[in-house]
Amino acid sequence: MMNLYVFPPSPRAFKVLAVANHLGLNFQQHMVDLSKGEQRLAPFTVLNPNQRMPVLEEDGYVLWEANAILQYLADKKPESGLLPTESRARLDVTRWQFWDLAHWDSACAIMIFEHLVKKLLKIGDPDPAELAKGAERFHRSAAVLDAHLKGRKHIAGDRLTIADFSLGAPLNLALPAQIPLTKYPEIVRWHTALSELPAWRQSLAFPRAAA
Repeated sequence: MMNLYVFPPSPRAFKVLAVANHLGLNFQQHMVDLSKGEQRLAPFTVLNPNQRMPVLEEDGYVLWEANAILQYLADKKPESGLLPTESRARLDVTRWQFWDLAHWDSACAIMIFEHLVKKLLKIGDPDPAELAKGAERFHRSAAVLDAHLKGRKHIAGDRLTIADFSLGAPLNLALPAQIPLTKYPEIVRWHTALSELPAWRQSLAFPRAAA
C-alpha cells in the first residue's frame, strides 16, 4: 500500500493528491497537521528529516519533495502521458518543475503565508516588506508564464502533464492569498480549465485523513 503524508490545504500536498487521484492510484492518506506542529514530531522526522510534507512511503521506500513525488506517481502509469517517456518531452516537463521550485512556488508562498497562514494561525499581520518582495517575484514570474501559455492549452506539449499540476496548485488559494492575477488572462484561463478536472475538484474536497 502506498502512503501519502500530507496537510491537504497546502498547495504542495494538493498537487500530490490531485495527481494520485487523477491516475486512480490506491493510497492511504495520513494527515500531518502543520498547525499543530506534527511535522516536527519524531515519527514524521524519521520519514523526512527536513520536517516538511508531503512524503510518500511505499514498501519501505520513502520519497520527499512534492515534484519528485509527482514523477514517481506518473511513472506508475506511463500510458497517462503525465510524464512523457521521450527524453526531450520529459525534460520539458522537468524544466518547468525546476522553474516552479526556483521562481513560481517561492513567490506564491510568500503571499500565501503573509495573507492566509498568518491569519489562520494568528501569528501577526502581513509584513509589507515581505509582500513587496513576493509581489515583485510573482509579477516577474507571472509575466513569463502568461506569455508562455498564450496559444497553449497546457504547460508542456499538447497534453496535460505533471507540470500543470505543479504550477497550478498554488493558484487554488489565489483569492484568500490575494495573489494578483488580474493582469494575466492566460494564467486565469489555464487554471480555470485545470479546476474543472474531476481529480482537481476531488482533491480540493480535502478528504479526511486516516491517521
